[in-house]
Amino acid sequence: MPDTSRPFLLISTRPEDEAAAAELISFREKMELDDTGLIQHRLESQPLNDLNLDEWSGILLGGSPFNASDAWKTPLQLRVEADLARLMNQVIAEDFPMFGACYGVGTVGTAIGANIDDTFGEKPRVIEVGLTEKGRKDPMLEGLPERFSTMVGHKEAIALLPAEAEVLVQGEHCPIQMFRYLRNIYATQFHPELSPEAFAQRLRIYADAGYYEPGELSDILATTRGVDLTVDDRVLLNFARTYAR
Repeated sequence: MPDTSRPFLLISTRPEDEAAAAELISFREKMELDDTGLIQHRLESQPLNDLNLDEWSGILLGGSPFNASDAWKTPLQLRVEADLARLMNQVIAEDFPMFGACYGVGTVGTAIGANIDDTFGEKPRVIEVGLTEKGRKDPMLEGLPERFSTMVGHKEAIALLPAEAEVLVQGEHCPIQMFRYLRNIYATQFHPELSPEAFAQRLRIYADAGYYEPGELSDILATTRGVDLTVDDRVLLNFARTYAR
């Protein structure tokens, strides 16, 4: 377990209690943290006031039913995005350790001026991704092989990153699967926090959210069988070990 006296903060935006609880468990397990090492703030339920970043080891942002590129947004989504925009101003100003998974790509991408749309959306499934030259040298990917399998499911993705950001992991259909901005701000399009069991649970929770068609679930879950989906666990563990303080 990473030695930390300051907890990490997980910001969740999922309104479903079951999904939010499972997300917290997934991140804690992959980061090898206990209930004092990773604290959850459910942003959809409670606004996020200005944070004293000195109280935290790092910030994580989980997935979401929201999309940065949504044409129409509810008042709740607009409030969540405004809170996250203020947080990103702090994070970028201090180059504070942050890791965003899936929805984090849209949040970090919006803050740094990336182009985000539905060009490279991916239906839920297991895919194979590969490290870039920059990724081979990045501490968040230490211990990972050149290519590994991981789980995805997203309606939007980054179509174009600003030159200041570095692509660390690439995919065949969705080119930008992980990137870093400055030294300490990371985002993945894939879900390093998920196990196959957690993936299946999340798919069932969001069965009517438009991520896949009725009748596709069994085929999606079949992609998780016979594949080593523990390799990407290392990404979040590296983040916890690097930034624990």
